[in-house]
Amino acid sequence: MDHAVAAGGRLSGWRVVAGGVELRVKAQPKSRRPGLAGWIEGVDGARLKLAVAEAPEDGRANRAICALLAGALGVPPSAIAVVQGAASREKTCRIAGDPARLADALERLA
Repeated sequence: MDHAVAAGGRLSGWRVVAGGVELRVKAQPKSRRPGLAGWIEGVDGARLKLAVAEAPEDGRANRAICALLAGALGVPPSAIAVVQGAASREKTCRIAGDPARLADALERLA
């Protein structure tokens, strides 16, 4: 399956991969209000917008993104890795785990 179809028929910002899911995110580092900001539409599909207080230096913001997602999805931070866009605000994160359980958790974030 390339993308899961969200309620309403539009493509969601995640897809099932071997051993888990890949999630597209838009990060806002150095935010005064860290947390999940919901799903947003981009020119090439949806992504989860999130904000972290850490600066994008030495991978601190990426580690904070992984920790934030881990808490929201109920997985250990070590199960999440930034696999694309490490130096960009637009990122792809791979989340290891049961794809069905992760898909359910991602749908609840909507």
